[in-house]
Amino acid sequence: MQPVLADSVRLTDDGVLILDRRRFPFEREWVLCRTAEEVARAIEDMVTQSSGPYFAVLFGMVLKARTLENQPFEQARAQLGETALLLENTRRTNNALRKATRVVLEHVDAAQDVQEALTGALEGDRRYRSKSQALGEHTANLLPDDATVMTHCWADLYLTETVRAAQHQGKRLRFFCTETRPYLQGARLTAETLIEMGVDTTLITDGMGAAVLQSGQVNALVTAADRVTMDGHVINKVGTLGLAVAAHAFGVPFHAQVQAPDLHAPTADHVEIEYRDGAEVLQVLGRPSATPRVKGHYPAFDVTPPRFVTTVVTDRGVYGAGQLDEYYEGEQR
Repeated sequence: MQPVLADSVRLTDDGVLILDRRRFPFEREWVLCRTAEEVARAIEDMVTQSSGPYFAVLFGMVLKARTLENQPFEQARAQLGETALLLENTRRTNNALRKATRVVLEHVDAAQDVQEALTGALEGDRRYRSKSQALGEHTANLLPDDATVMTHCWADLYLTETVRAAQHQGKRLRFFCTETRPYLQGARLTAETLIEMGVDTTLITDGMGAAVLQSGQVNALVTAADRVTMDGHVINKVGTLGLAVAAHAFGVPFHAQVQAPDLHAPTADHVEIEYRDGAEVLQVLGRPSATPRVKGHYPAFDVTPPRFVTTVVTDRGVYGAGQLDEYYEGEQR
């Protein structure tokens, strides 16, 4: 069965439809974005997260291209480039948005026609899903036949493809999911999707992760990574660092999933960490959880040093955190 969130961004004649992940699974509400600017706002407002912004950016570029049909190519291309920057800057820590705009612009430039944005977007969609499938298979190969996995936040297609591959291999998986404050992606997105896929799933609060890792019940910590630097630092949803340190302390391997290490980020100093409004941690799903007289602090991502990372799982295979140059062997950079 195809999980609901595996197809949560759709291009239509009217615009881009985005399933509102802030309300899922309690409500199945779709937000219609009629312009690229509305797509950008939806990403910034957390209507979609994880891989969702990647697909939203692909199709947001198509929306912009539709408005440029009757303009000279050079003028239209310049405007499409400006839209690419707007969309990329909505979530600056994750470099997937840059990959989305690049594949679209490559097709546009090759054809000297902005209407080729649609071809580029469809290729970007196909490429992401194919790489996620390969990555999932490599991850499943690392897991025991009867495995209990802890995960944090929402790994999206990486997670669903890992589960699908493990099930195909006849492996039996169980999951512990952290709830992932303040948007509860683990509680609402991960747990719901795993249940959809028939997986035994237990939800824990963010503060319980170390204790569960200490208990000996967990065979592997597996999370996505928004970015992995060339020297092996893993940047992911805040809270990943604490789990990785605890996993290391208790002898549990940590497998970080990313399609590719980022050549543009030699070290963690080259990655901008997004800080969101601290007021967001003073509420849960729109309801206050603390007095408004207290201040909130919200770094949206944290950085896990390579000494706490067992493997980095990519679409091309599994690498140690100190071996990531091997991913690009044979390529011209």
